Amino acid sequence: MKYFNFDNNREFDIVPIGRIAIDFNPIDINMPISESKTFKKYLGGSPANIAVGLARLGKKIGFMGKVSKDQFGKFVVDYFKNEGIDISQIKYAENGESLGLTFTEILSPTESSILMYRNGIADLELNVDEIDEEYIKNTKAIIISGTALAKSPTREATLKALELAKKNDTLVIFDIDYREYTWNNKDEIALYYSIVGRCSDIIIGSREEFDLMENIIKKDSNDEETAKRWIGYGNKIIIIKHGKEGSTAYTEDGEVYNVKPFKVKLLKSFGGGDAYASAFIYGILEGWKIIDALEFGSASAAMLVASHSCSEDMPTVEEIKMFIEDSKKNNEDVVVTEQEWR
Repeated sequence: MKYFNFDNNREFDIVPIGRIAIDFNPIDINMPISESKTFKKYLGGSPANIAVGLARLGKKIGFMGKVSKDQFGKFVVDYFKNEGIDISQIKYAENGESLGLTFTEILSPTESSILMYRNGIADLELNVDEIDEEYIKNTKAIIISGTALAKSPTREATLKALELAKKNDTLVIFDIDYREYTWNNKDEIALYYSIVGRCSDIIIGSREEFDLMENIIKKDSNDEETAKRWIGYGNKIIIIKHGKEGSTAYTEDGEVYNVKPFKVKLLKSFGGGDAYASAFIYGILEGWKIIDALEFGSASAAMLVASHSCSEDMPTVEEIKMFIEDSKKNNEDVVVTEQEWR
């Protein structure tokens, strides 16, 4: 079943909204961050990583967000330009706000953590009058990141973008992307997540992130209850991720698809989610079957957790296809099952 009909006359395929940051990943790996002395700088932030991922896959990508007016801001904007991502809707902070910084820890291949600096951050200063309706009208889909809902004025700017997307028949993809920084409490998280979740067309999140979104509605839902709830609000696809156990996609026509990760030699345990999202969304844009889009996303995620960076190592279409082909030759292909769930 084809779930979406995209308007091919629109200039952009996808426009993410929200966080552009810088990641500092340690060269000194397999040790605590307190002992790491050397770090490598990359573009970071989940919406930014997804933008790069989709651009590497050959899609026409824009972005709506705000960055610092300094050399770090110049670094991320130049990075986008080099990837062919439109920067016309990236604004500069005027009051000295900084770019978000993320220092990562690679304690072992299966133990990673992040240390974020999110106070006085540029990406949370996007204003409602900086959201351009024509830009949203000219894209097939926007991606709303949950971090963009954490604080005003970017919260209101994001909700305006949501309303304009619905007005102009632009698909809304909600990547829950929970980060504990800047939120006041769990009720606030649930309130704003659920506002977007009720108006989106696709939701992607971990089991823990869906639990946060449903904190007010109902605690301790299982996956089927969660899928039924958000599809009931009008979503067509719900993806619930379970880390190393894989992920499950539920669709409005009652199908469920379970996908297991490809086997790789892990370097780190972060970054796979952004690669998964970009590759899965690519498959949706291409009109693929859900099962094929999931396999593509799982393969891209595996490639990223085996590499040092997130943005820098986003693969191309041919690289993902080659990875899948090689994995299947070695009998290491992903296990995907399909069944009905209601």
